[in-house]
Amino acid sequence: MIRFIFKQENKITLIAFILIAAGLILRFSGNTDAGNTALIGATVIAVLPISIKAYQAARMKLFSIELLVIIAVIGALFIGEYVESSIVTFLFLFGSYLEARTLERTRSSIKELTEMAPQEANLILTDGSRKLIDVYDVEIGDKIAILPGGMIPVDGKVMRGEAEVNEAAVSGESIPVSKITGDQVLSGTILDSGYLEITAEKVGDDTTFSKIIELVEEAQDSKSNAERFLDRFAQYYTPGVLILSIIVWFITKDFHLAITFLVIACPGALVIGAPVSNVAGIGNGAKNGSLIKGGEVIEKLSKVDTLVFDKTGTLTKGRPEVTDFKVFAGDEIELTGLIGKLETASEHHLGRAIVEYAEKTSDLSAYIMEQASGVKGQGIEGTISDHSIVAGNRKLLRENGIDIPTDIETYALEREKKGNTAVFAAVDSKLTAVISIADKIRDDAKEALATMRNNGIKHVVMLTGDNRHTAAAVAAELGIDEVHAELLPEDKVTHVKSLKGEGRMISMAGDGINDAPAIATADVGLAMGKGGTDISMETADVVLMADKLSQYAHALSLSKGTMHNMKQNIIIALVTVALLLVGVLMGGVNLAIGMFAHEASVLIVILNAMRLIKFKP
Repeated sequence: MIRFIFKQENKITLIAFILIAAGLILRFSGNTDAGNTALIGATVIAVLPISIKAYQAARMKLFSIELLVIIAVIGALFIGEYVESSIVTFLFLFGSYLEARTLERTRSSIKELTEMAPQEANLILTDGSRKLIDVYDVEIGDKIAILPGGMIPVDGKVMRGEAEVNEAAVSGESIPVSKITGDQVLSGTILDSGYLEITAEKVGDDTTFSKIIELVEEAQDSKSNAERFLDRFAQYYTPGVLILSIIVWFITKDFHLAITFLVIACPGALVIGAPVSNVAGIGNGAKNGSLIKGGEVIEKLSKVDTLVFDKTGTLTKGRPEVTDFKVFAGDEIELTGLIGKLETASEHHLGRAIVEYAEKTSDLSAYIMEQASGVKGQGIEGTISDHSIVAGNRKLLRENGIDIPTDIETYALEREKKGNTAVFAAVDSKLTAVISIADKIRDDAKEALATMRNNGIKHVVMLTGDNRHTAAAVAAELGIDEVHAELLPEDKVTHVKSLKGEGRMISMAGDGINDAPAIATADVGLAMGKGGTDISMETADVVLMADKLSQYAHALSLSKGTMHNMKQNIIIALVTVALLLVGVLMGGVNLAIGMFAHEASVLIVILNAMRLIKFKP
């Protein structure tokens, strides 16, 4: 029965309006009794869904606005104010309907994402034919065909074909990206032109697109400190209003004034003002490629004054390339194969760069990996085809008792001063090669940092495991205030804690497993979503889906805009209630006018929040 009433709420509102119109016409034409009957009928019909909501709240031991409206309506009926009782219930229902519709618009981003989720996949069968299947029936390792205009249903790797892919749904970037054999593709992206055959690597709820939807849904349901405060405030404010209305009645002996005071003092706009701003702000972020995980994150991000960055993959593109493979002893092809095979076990950007280089000159399948283990912040070591291999920085070599001859150290320093990262490689405890790797600074890094400084950022810090010469070169180009190089993951955490100890509000941005502890330690953690690891994305409070620092600048501006919007809504609500109460006590506002103004204030704060949907820095 309750579900039926809720489903019919819009129809009930329409019926109440018709009965009110009929009742007013009958009263105006002189048929008072018939008119009053119609108005009482409108009140009784309209009060049903309101009563159910009030009862449900009361069962949870909550004082709701609906309860105050019911008390006011009963009072109006008791003193024979049938016009006001019917109009109050109708306005409350109609206001609820308009609130629901406008709130739905503020959640448009998540609705659009959900509607865009892929539903089907073209499975390539063993005989080469294709079969259309449900996306949740795709398994890891399945071969999927993507036709022009088709949506990529899973995360995977291109095995065949060439195409232009629109990644706007995931990254917020509308310019198509070229994909060829070996490239990664993400679910929810659209093939503009060409043809691809991909191997599924992540399916179902594990795909990037599914995780985006899940993150945004969770974020829109989470509350900021301001929202939690207003919820607690409403729990005391609402029963306080009931007590005050009784006091007004006791002092003035005017029952009509007391119930008018009761309705007008309802904190509807005050309670809804903060959450609707957060929902709209989070939706805007999602639409523009920055996933902000909740209202509390928005609040913290708006207060950030110090930015801390990892270098590789964050300030730089994260696509480093081998610029020189200098061999000091042994056969270059064999060394390239041994070191390249070892680095296949690494998730680090530098390791991937070495693998890509090695694959061009050696057959890595000819080498056997017997054992491999990464050393956080230092490199990797293991056994390949009966050879002990160590590849990493100076500290890793020292810990393995391997000396760096003066001539090799001099060569490495020269490469580092030119902006390269030097990876030392030793085979069977003898230093045999230095691999120089360079990574370009992100195209939008300088402009994004300037924008963020204009938005209140006072200090920018870079923490990196890379050598101090390369770090200094990047910092000088970007105008970074403070640089700490050759750090281990725990060192990054120590520096973040030190900055927090100075009273700074810290946001830490990174992309790798080694950044996750520092990201978690910062007040606000940020991860690069496209090139980052799952661990860094799960740890972070904000995820940039296109790996663009301009999205970081947008998120920072958006957080400040959202908090400003929230404060506007709170002021609107408080001023409206104050003016109405003065009007009631002075006799210029009756019950129906008060309810109309009350519902209007609720709609005003929602419409104000909706401006955030189109927010641009």
